[in-house]
Amino acid sequence: MKLIYIANTRFPTERAHGIQIAKMCEAFAKEGTEVEILVSREIITDPFAYYKIEKSFSVKKLFSIDLVRFGRIGFWIQSFIFTISVVVYALKRNDRVVYYSRDELPLLALEKLGKKVVWEVHSGKNNFFARCLIKKNIKIVAISHGLRKYYTSLGQKPDRILVAHDAVDVDKFDISISKEEAKGRLGFSHSAKTVLYAGSAYGWKGVDTLKKATALMSGIEAVFVSNKPHSEIPLYLKAADVLVLPNSAKEDISRLYTSPLKMFEYMASGTPIVASDLPSIREVLNESNANFFEPDNSEDLAQTINAVLHNYDAALQKAESALKDVQAFTWQNRAKMIIAFVLY
Repeated sequence: MKLIYIANTRFPTERAHGIQIAKMCEAFAKEGTEVEILVSREIITDPFAYYKIEKSFSVKKLFSIDLVRFGRIGFWIQSFIFTISVVVYALKRNDRVVYYSRDELPLLALEKLGKKVVWEVHSGKNNFFARCLIKKNIKIVAISHGLRKYYTSLGQKPDRILVAHDAVDVDKFDISISKEEAKGRLGFSHSAKTVLYAGSAYGWKGVDTLKKATALMSGIEAVFVSNKPHSEIPLYLKAADVLVLPNSAKEDISRLYTSPLKMFEYMASGTPIVASDLPSIREVLNESNANFFEPDNSEDLAQTINAVLHNYDAALQKAESALKDVQAFTWQNRAKMIIAFVLY
């Protein structure tokens, strides 16, 4: 099978979507798929060196104009220009290719040309182009059951939607050093307990709730990790005593639709997890592998973290269960599911 992944983005990027795209393309290639990524920005850094992945697929930059500074209008103009470039590129090919993307506009254009397209969705979209794709009944890969329910409610046939949660390279997070050694390498306190969050600070991520919670606590060191090379994250997670997933319940993308990369990385680290009690998070985490608190409630979060630290042996047992459970959520398993779905 030949697969072209269309990514209207900077590549590589330290953001989670870039990591996910790189890992999926590597996993597709390992399954024997011929993979190429089409990107819209200049390739300044070698993506294979940046993500520390095998050079098993190709990356091609297509013509586009960077109009980000002009806001949403600029984004849509840039998207149309990039889509035209994608269409021109596709028309030059006579081979059978699956076009795969998170971006609805190029997929809609390619579908109208009779090309086989697959749409991976990470949020609930209801714009004109999304509705047109749904009317075409194309195959959709959704990262959560919440998204499957959403797109089914818009008219998509259930059997045309595959739920494939995000994933992790489990081996990359199984680092053979002690927690104390990891703390020493990073300059963390050995006397305080390290409560850590790794990821972006968008409002729906709930970082403010965690900051308020840690301000209520004593004897802890709060660490917020962002904009770090992905290869450094395993060391940070190893150094933590508690990892927090504080997603807010105020937005649907957080409450119902998300499948955070950090959740699977937390699970693979073997470190106790404290997470918001949300339907999206409960699709993967449960009472046997994590500790839950009421979303957006900083006092309850502080109490839950304290309870974990005061009964750490029980928390470590849950962390061991999380490590066992995450073995099913690898990039390779995800690629196999998607390939089978696409070919069916």
